[in-house]
Formats: sequence, structure tokens, C-alpha cells
Amino acid sequence: MVWGRAYFAVQAVAGAGWWLAVFLVPAVRRATLGGLDPLLVAAFDVPLFVAGSVLAACGVSAAAVIATLWTAMVAVLLVGYATMTGTAGWGAVLMIAAAVASALALGLVLWGRVPTHWLLIGPFRFRAADRAAPVSRHVAATGLQILVFWGLTLGVLPAIIRWFEVRWQVDVPVPAVVVIAGAGIFVAASALGIWSAVVMSTLGRGTPLPAAMASDLVVRGPYRFVRNPMALAGIVQGTGVGLMLSSWLVVVYAVCGSLVWNYAIRPLEERDLEERFGDDFRRYRSAVRCWCPRWRPVAATIAAGIT
Repeated sequence: MVWGRAYFAVQAVAGAGWWLAVFLVPAVRRATLGGLDPLLVAAFDVPLFVAGSVLAACGVSAAAVIATLWTAMVAVLLVGYATMTGTAGWGAVLMIAAAVASALALGLVLWGRVPTHWLLIGPFRFRAADRAAPVSRHVAATGLQILVFWGLTLGVLPAIIRWFEVRWQVDVPVPAVVVIAGAGIFVAASALGIWSAVVMSTLGRGTPLPAAMASDLVVRGPYRFVRNPMALAGIVQGTGVGLMLSSWLVVVYAVCGSLVWNYAIRPLEERDLEERFGDDFRRYRSAVRCWCPRWRPVAATIAAGIT
């Protein structure tokens, strides 16, 4: 709860500073509001966003709800306005960020935590794959998951983000060498992702997605260097796509994905692994880091003792 209130305090200060800049600096007004009347917008935004954030910081839960809902509505309206007019793009970007952060802070204010468990319900709930199923079925399911997941997260969504970035006039030119470097990064990360998927489906007898997780703990291949090679590969792939598209927003999208995975998905996944594999997983977790690969693979004796 303390961190949620602290965020709303920061948001109140930032909002007040932004409104001062809007009225004092024409460039800020054009970049964030386009042709909108600042007096009209301020008449609603100052009491609901700035004052609402102040009250939320003071512990008024209703104010936190109102400020969050208002922030989300303004974000939607600014996205629509920026898309139609090609102006106020920076305002749309800032309000999207504020809306997401406000929603997270609201969870802290209301419940003392962000309800990350909501992400893994229904079809996304953790389930072990059928260990008796043939390996070919796990391989086929993994291949289909990669095709769909990579197509959406590394193809469709980045293309949409890039389109909005250009339409909102918030794109930044980059040298050609960045695009080339992005392609190399993407190829290397994709190779790691495919290697991890093959090992997971053949030795783990499962798939990367929670709905059919590996039924055996895998400490082979890339899993001897880093605990989550597929997640690492996906984040680096997203960064590579952003560089190839010359899109700083796609790079931000990849970074945000890494934060969601690390702070929302990973703790739930590791809790499930610990429940299913007990000391074996705890021993593996202590020997292999989550994000930073080892220079040398985990000792063969450790791997043999686990798998």
C-alpha cells in the first residue's frame, strides 16, 4: 500500500509539472495536446488527475479509483485523437504509461499487492502435459505455439506499434547499422529459442505454455546455462525486432514484456515448479541464475542428480 500511495504522490507532482509546462512552453503544449484547448482539458484533468492523485497519496482509496479511471479514459481519448490528427502523440504515449502505472498502483492501494494471479486463470492456468503422450505430440504442439506466439508478439504487435509510432510522429531516426545489428540479434535469439523449445518438448515432455507445461524438470541444453532461456530469447528477440523496425516503442514493449514476465509470471511459475519437483528444483535454482547465463554449464553431476 505504501508504494502505491508513493506512486500517486509522484504522479501528482509530475502532473502539476506537466500542466505548468503546457501553459509556459508552447512546444510542450503542441507535442502533448496538439490542437486541444488546454484550458478546457485542464478544467477536468487538474481536479481528477492531479488533485485525485494527491488524495490517493493521502490514502483515500476512492480517489485512487477515480484518478485511475480518469487516466485510463484520457489515455483512450488521446490515443484516438492522436491517431486521427497525427498530433499530440507524446501526450498519448505519456498517458498510456500513466494509465498502466496507475492501475498497478491502484492494486497496491486496494489490496496491498498487484493481483498477478489473474493472469493465469482458465486456459492459462498451470497444467502439466500428459507425460504418457508421444514426444512427437509435444514437439508438434510446441511448434504450433511458437508459430502463433512469435507471429503475434514478434510480428503483428510490433508492426502495429510501429504504425502508431509513425502516425503519432514520435518516431526517432536511427542509423542503418542499428537495423543490421537488430537482425543479427534477432537471429541469435531465435536460435536460442528454438534450441530451448526442442529440449523442452523432447526431454521435458511438455510445451513452453502454462496449459501444457513440461512434466519432467529439464536441466539439459541451454537450461544448463540459464534457468529461463526461452523467456530470455523472447525478450532479446523483441529488442531485435525493435531495432530492425527502427522503433524505440517496440524496444520499450520488449522491456515491458520482460518486467511482466519477471515480476508477474516467473514467481508463479517457480512456485509451481517447486511444488512439483521440490528439492530437485530448489537445487537447480540455487545453481543456475534466472537471467544471466553462466560462463560454463552447470556441473554435470548436478544436472545428473536432478534429471
